[in-house]
Amino acid sequence: MKSLKVLCLTHEDFVPPARASERKDFHDEQWRTEQYVFATLAKLGHEARMLGVRYDLGVLRTALEEFKPDIVFNLLEEFHDQPIYDQNVVSYLELMQVPYTGCNPRGMVLARDKALTRKVLSYHRIPGPEFAVFAKGKKIKRPKKLSMPLFVKSQIEEASLGISQASVVQSDAELEERVRFMHEKVNTDVIVEEYIEGRELYVGILGAERLVVLPIWELVFENMPDNVPHIATRRVKWDPKYQKKRGIVSREAHGLSPELRQRIQSVCKRTYRALGLSGYARIDLRLRADGEIYVIEANPNPEIAFQEDFADSAKKQGYSYEDLIQRVLALGLRGR
Repeated sequence: MKSLKVLCLTHEDFVPPARASERKDFHDEQWRTEQYVFATLAKLGHEARMLGVRYDLGVLRTALEEFKPDIVFNLLEEFHDQPIYDQNVVSYLELMQVPYTGCNPRGMVLARDKALTRKVLSYHRIPGPEFAVFAKGKKIKRPKKLSMPLFVKSQIEEASLGISQASVVQSDAELEERVRFMHEKVNTDVIVEEYIEGRELYVGILGAERLVVLPIWELVFENMPDNVPHIATRRVKWDPKYQKKRGIVSREAHGLSPELRQRIQSVCKRTYRALGLSGYARIDLRLRADGEIYVIEANPNPEIAFQEDFADSAKKQGYSYEDLIQRVLALGLRGR
């Protein structure tokens, strides 16, 4: 690939500080993904510039006019402090006819809304847990189709925001209490779904028409008590001390038969296509002990930092981190 002018787009709080390239211990910083991508683009010979936005699209328009990038590397996860607005920024890039990496706006809209995702997948006969939506200000009453235990989470938020062990409820009283908590603290509508006991699997996918399915990854709970739900809570995802204490590791899934691996990969590709995703995404699943597969949600533009799940599974597939970033760029250009 020829040398490109790449504008790295992110939240203004995640712009790496000056001299960040001289540091070797920044993996725990909130701007680590931006720094890994920025440094890798430079290593690949591209001319990269970092741009932070929060409230004003004017700074993006100015950067597009002055820098004239060949492509925007999209690392933005929200705009105006709203996670559902990032898709609108991508739409703006399309209106400006500027190529970008990652998912298209329509795929982001479908995948962001977990209830809408479930409806689309149900139409395509892709298995998922039974669910119901509890809107803010509405009466909280469990539909008969939902049996305990149930899992309560935000309809639109990501990164396990608002998810804790209390998110798995065993009674109508616990359900009402948790839904009210989410309405008040997270300030979104709530999706309540069957809690699927089983293994937590993640599958990364690259591509648009031709898809590359990365090795199946698993979140493993080595020291978690059996009576505690094995779910990806906020602490499980983001608290290194808790991860060490409970032996929580993310690694390639073991013990899956070739037939089961093929079924999982097929379900994930069908999910990717049904939601109209592009660029790269991660499909989250639950695998019951009897081999039943349930798609929990789809995540366009997942975490792409070095030594995180997506990059590690890509490495297992044979992609170095530089290869991965270059391929994401190529997919963005091809989408244009």
